[in-house]
Amino acid sequence: MANPVAIDKRTARTQFSRAAAAYDDVAVLQHEIAERLIQRLDYIVCEPKVILDVGCGTGRAIDALMKRYPKAKVIALDFSLPMLKKSAKRGRWLKRPACLCADMDHLPLAANSVDLVFSSSAFQWTSDVSAAFKEIQRVIKPHGLLMFSSFGPDTLKELREAWLQVDGLPHVHHFLDMHDYGDALVGAQFMDPVMDREDMTLTYESVERLLKDLKQAGVTNADKQRRKGLLGKERLQQLKAAYEMHRRDERLPLSYEVIYGHAWGAVQQRQEGAVMVSPESLRKS
Repeated sequence: MANPVAIDKRTARTQFSRAAAAYDDVAVLQHEIAERLIQRLDYIVCEPKVILDVGCGTGRAIDALMKRYPKAKVIALDFSLPMLKKSAKRGRWLKRPACLCADMDHLPLAANSVDLVFSSSAFQWTSDVSAAFKEIQRVIKPHGLLMFSSFGPDTLKELREAWLQVDGLPHVHHFLDMHDYGDALVGAQFMDPVMDREDMTLTYESVERLLKDLKQAGVTNADKQRRKGLLGKERLQQLKAAYEMHRRDERLPLSYEVIYGHAWGAVQQRQEGAVMVSPESLRKS
């Protein structure tokens, strides 16, 4: 079982809040992954009444979910309020998503209240994926569907290797292995988990552009053990020199290991803890 990741949630929330305005302009890969995750619903028979989009960001997936399941109530959940305000505008005038500004590690929803939990490129920001899956198991109905994507350890590997040559310190987010996600699903008592992965690569002309896009997409290191402080010209030059070793065909690659998973809610679930709100009590945004 994977060990909890020491995520500084305040830092991560601040990063994404600052990125909200420009996020859709630079998050090309994240949008592509969300579209591919949506397409995977083609092969699964389900008619959800309540859908929870965990880590919804600006809500690019919400329009597709509403179109696919027009009778369903969609709940958008994100820990960044500026991101959530973008999601609140999704849908159409008479049917908007209900919005919750909350942490995926502590879902403010009643037990057995959601039919489909959808989450694209978000679980890498949980402090403990095992605990997060147990929370989802709590709120999902028996035989409800969890469909998600995240990132594996080969993500940003070129940047990680370049930084190690500069100072040997961790500057890149820690990503869990696909098998860690699978073990966490089993540990949370999800049924019939299915996991797979694919490699995707973006290319850049310069390290400066690469770093700028990562920052504007909120993809920065939020590990509590990270080195804090500004980059500085000297260290930037060292980083550029180290990264140049990866240049191919006049472009700098940036790798992503994309993990996909889905599983079904357990038939019997415990109902413990504080009283949470039901989806029906959420007013339209």
